[in-house]
Amino acid sequence: MQLNTRVSRSLTLAASVGLSLTLAAGCASDTGGSPQPETGTTATAPKEQASATPRLAVSYDGGVLILDATTLDTVDETEIEGFTRLNPAGNGRHVIISSGEAFKVLDTGTWSSTHDDHTHYYTTDPAMTDVEFAANEPGHVVRHAGKTVLFNDGSGLVEIFDPIHLAKRQPRVETYTTPEPHHGVAVALADGNLLTTIGNSESRNGIALLDGDRKEILRNEQCPGVHGEAVAAGETIVLGCQDGLLVYKDDAITKVQSPDPYGRIGNQAGSEESEIVLGDYKSDPTAELERPQRISLTNTWTSELKLVDLGTSYTFRSLGRGPHGEALVLGTDGAIHVIDPHSGAVINKIAVIDEWTEPTDWQEPRPALFVSDHTAYVTDPASKKLIAVDLEDGTIAGETTLDHTPNELTGVTG
Repeated sequence: MQLNTRVSRSLTLAASVGLSLTLAAGCASDTGGSPQPETGTTATAPKEQASATPRLAVSYDGGVLILDATTLDTVDETEIEGFTRLNPAGNGRHVIISSGEAFKVLDTGTWSSTHDDHTHYYTTDPAMTDVEFAANEPGHVVRHAGKTVLFNDGSGLVEIFDPIHLAKRQPRVETYTTPEPHHGVAVALADGNLLTTIGNSESRNGIALLDGDRKEILRNEQCPGVHGEAVAAGETIVLGCQDGLLVYKDDAITKVQSPDPYGRIGNQAGSEESEIVLGDYKSDPTAELERPQRISLTNTWTSELKLVDLGTSYTFRSLGRGPHGEALVLGTDGAIHVIDPHSGAVINKIAVIDEWTEPTDWQEPRPALFVSDHTAYVTDPASKKLIAVDLEDGTIAGETTLDHTPNELTGVTG
């Protein structure tokens, strides 16, 4: 099943320049120079391609599907027991799977190899690798400044490595352990410093900046329930709180206060094209499951926080950013709401799927949004469909019916 010509061109561009927004912090090609499959994967000989071949990973109950992002054809599937979470590894090729008691590494079978002034492109069969990182509670995976950071909620262990080396062997890993384990996140900065959350099993209340020797040089404890992270234009890191956000920029941490006493921003989407961060927004501290209809837009330069009422609810898998920095929200009305991040105006609504209701259990399948350059991908568990949307003209570029009910969704550039 081929996408229309316009989107095929867009996806070719996405493959050459990388997932400019969603994977901006990661490295987009394998510069190791070897076309051979890595140890522990398929023995199928690589095939050289004329251009990069982006692929998608879709989790389901029992495994992960790998699809060609251009044709939406299923390339392969890997069986994995239990609930899985998917994260691009940051090298344009691998996906890190949080499953059971480890971060496991899936080779999607597509990569680029650069030599001097030119690049070669290869594909092979996807396969699980022998590389994994033991973790009794595998949590967040963050890509920034050419580094990938894993956070083990159960022990507080932070593991930092260059994802390029995943194609060759178990990478050399730098480790740091937080004073107390908690559901946290850490970000490796370009200058070698490390930004990490502060907390324990009972509560979380802020972030700390550590130098190259992992000595604390800065902290802020004005962030109850600190959760999630996003990167905005420049090396600006944003983390959510139950009453606003913390913004790290230029060796300083600034608190941005929510307009409500309880105004939780737990999930964010940033863009290298914009100083404004898109976030969710919940204001009912007593709700067992709040279905918010407002989103937050926070200017990291001015500390202005603006709320936008969409007239529809959404979930933590609904947030994304467009190729020009647009804020994207997949609503329970079935549409992608395209928002001007500066004015907060909804400039387009793209109907994609039928109306849906957020399930009570956060692990249950619900529609998910993933953006690669000029194309947005949306899963529809109710129909088992995956839909591609051209963000430039707001049209449905293609769709396919999957063999399994989709849950999480991510992708790689190849």
